[in-house]
Amino acid sequence: MNEGPATTAPGSTNAGDLWLRRYRPVADPALRLVCLPHAGGSASAFLPFTCLLPDRVEVLAVQYPGRQDRRLEPFVDSVDALVTHVAGALGPWLDRPVALFGHSLGSLVAFETARRLAEQAPESRLAHLFVSGRVAPTVAHRTTAHLLSDDRLVAKLAELQGTDPRVLADEEVLRMALPAIRNDYRAAATYTWRPGAPLACPITVLTGSADPHVPTDGALAWHGLTTGETAFRSFPGGHFYLTEQAEAVCRTIRTATGLAVGRPHPSSSAAAPYDRESVHDV
Repeated sequence: MNEGPATTAPGSTNAGDLWLRRYRPVADPALRLVCLPHAGGSASAFLPFTCLLPDRVEVLAVQYPGRQDRRLEPFVDSVDALVTHVAGALGPWLDRPVALFGHSLGSLVAFETARRLAEQAPESRLAHLFVSGRVAPTVAHRTTAHLLSDDRLVAKLAELQGTDPRVLADEEVLRMALPAIRNDYRAAATYTWRPGAPLACPITVLTGSADPHVPTDGALAWHGLTTGETAFRSFPGGHFYLTEQAEAVCRTIRTATGLAVGRPHPSSSAAAPYDRESVHDV
């Protein structure tokens, strides 16, 4: 999938700007939505969101190193380190209300980033946390996928049905993609829950109705991690329900953030499909 043009902070050369992609700059946003992709995923996974959300919402998509335009950079192999980078990169963007949206591994990173911001930047206006395709971090969810052979890892990816079969059949593409997948699985596998103060912002939990990786009790456990309201939304599909449900998910985002009234960006009718180029995670 080809990415649209992306920008970073105007006039800034901060290394943290490498972490954020802004496909549709908004001059006076009512909300900034920071999107964090799944393991093996990339910022372009959220390109459709820029078309499906109102033009008062500015989408900032996180780009992990070791893929796409950052493919020559070393991986970051722990959730804690990812959070440090993401929270640092967000500094210039916290002058407006911010919501975080993560899918799968990205949900862990989003949650821990929210906690980091609450601790280190209490003046930041964290409006909402959206967690998709992931049980609460208080629930044991270990994976050894990063230890699988290449063949078994590819078989697992095929089982998740989040990757174009043509990608899985292309040895050259896999040779470039599997190291990022394996690294991101390692980050998920080595994550350790540490108790702390609950968040104050609302949390919306999004799941695929047929996702075997997110049982109901694991999704409901997010309720205990905030003093704000917790809402639960289920969509038809499996772990990568976002592929087909991006429009419905964006309606949920609009409603949850109080931006339900407002037109989507004019290009919404030509929204690109959810990113199927990247190889995906648990």
